[in-house]
Amino acid sequence: MKRSLIPLSALALAAGTLTTVTFTAARTAPAYADHCDPAEQGQNQRSQQNQAPPTQDAPAENPPAQDQPAQDQPAQDQPAQDQPPQDQPAQNPPAQDQPAQDQPADAPPAAGSLIQAAPTPPPAAPEESVDRQTAQNNIDSRRRQPTQAPTQAPTQAPTDAPPADAPTDAPPGQTPAPPQDEQECADLGPFPEDFIDIRQVQRNFQDVRTRRGGSGGTFTSRCGRNENGHRNPDNFIVAPGVSNGAHHIHDYVGNLSTDAFSTDQSLAAAGTTCALGDRSTYFWPVLRDRTSDANATDPDGNVGTILRARQVSLQFRGNPVARVTAMPRFIRMITGDAKAATNGGANALAKWTCTGFTNRITTKYPLCPRGSLLVRILDFPSCWDGQNTDSANHRTHVLFPDAGGACPSGTRPIPQLRMTLVYSTPRTASFALDAFPEQRHNPVTDHADFANVMPDRLMRFAVDCINRGRRC
Repeated sequence: MKRSLIPLSALALAAGTLTTVTFTAARTAPAYADHCDPAEQGQNQRSQQNQAPPTQDAPAENPPAQDQPAQDQPAQDQPAQDQPPQDQPAQNPPAQDQPAQDQPADAPPAAGSLIQAAPTPPPAAPEESVDRQTAQNNIDSRRRQPTQAPTQAPTQAPTDAPPADAPTDAPPGQTPAPPQDEQECADLGPFPEDFIDIRQVQRNFQDVRTRRGGSGGTFTSRCGRNENGHRNPDNFIVAPGVSNGAHHIHDYVGNLSTDAFSTDQSLAAAGTTCALGDRSTYFWPVLRDRTSDANATDPDGNVGTILRARQVSLQFRGNPVARVTAMPRFIRMITGDAKAATNGGANALAKWTCTGFTNRITTKYPLCPRGSLLVRILDFPSCWDGQNTDSANHRTHVLFPDAGGACPSGTRPIPQLRMTLVYSTPRTASFALDAFPEQRHNPVTDHADFANVMPDRLMRFAVDCINRGRRC
């Protein structure tokens, strides 16, 4: 999607012979990047609107000689500034991860110290779930072509006839419409309003303290950061047997075999990246650096370079008012809503923040200051109905506790999974989640999935740690 908006002005003799061709960078043209980044383009356009263009009647200062061609000034791609390195080891985070001076030194929550309960959402129809035939019939209709692949052909020399796609002079007082591919890019999302400086977010996180009779311990399953690059656009929980059923890429840790065709039997027989034989599967939509042209031809509009999380924490937590019981093997859970931008917020549970600011939670993409990293928090439901490992909408068999931590009647508390994902991202509005095309990369669509394939002995060990108040 390399794009150059360089207008051509030509002075021709009466005989039609091209005598002078002037290449100039348009002063009022948007400074489009070399990638499809609508949020950044929107910021550029707003910046240019604040600068009044010169009027036609006002003579320009030091006008150039009419027949003197301007020197060719090729547009240069500017590299993204402050781009932090990717794929650094998680065990010893670099010193730059410390909060910046003069920022609130709100250290990340200690393991097991915070439990944020969400009100029980009303049952909802499954967002992504479709039967195989319907999904295959709808794939073409759901896909869009938001971007065009960058051409490999060199730019041709100017000819007497102007190129078909050359910009034309707009009537006085009117701004030329952007090219069609730019209009499509601008409709892709995310948008400038989807981002916020984390320092503008009010402190809004409240602890739910563990009371007498509660369970304040934690168990952490150590499964790595997906160093082996296990990714695909499938979701065997909500779209079983459908390749590309998610229309966006998932990062996986834990079970090595997870794809659209996974079953209890295949998961139990596979290898794992987790310690202690935990064959569970943990997955979430990838986050991309959109200052890159990578994946430019993706029909679902998921453009950019995939960012691997710098840190991944998979922590099972207790209940503040009761002891927890073991979750059944092969139970399936989802959190958040991959279609929240169009479904509404009933099941949305996106939580974004930055290191050093973890008492400030937002549903927008946070722009973190220097020395701070982006954080995604994905809390799962933890009140099981005691019978089912799944349900028609993948929600009603396991619910969220109320604001005080108590489980609804007819359910029992089980360990609550909290995924915490930490990333090095561009410091500008140039990153986004993979998403369904119609969701336009809205940050509120953040979500994750989990299937428990722990050995029963390991689950009992985890429950014992949690109920005894230990950190394992």
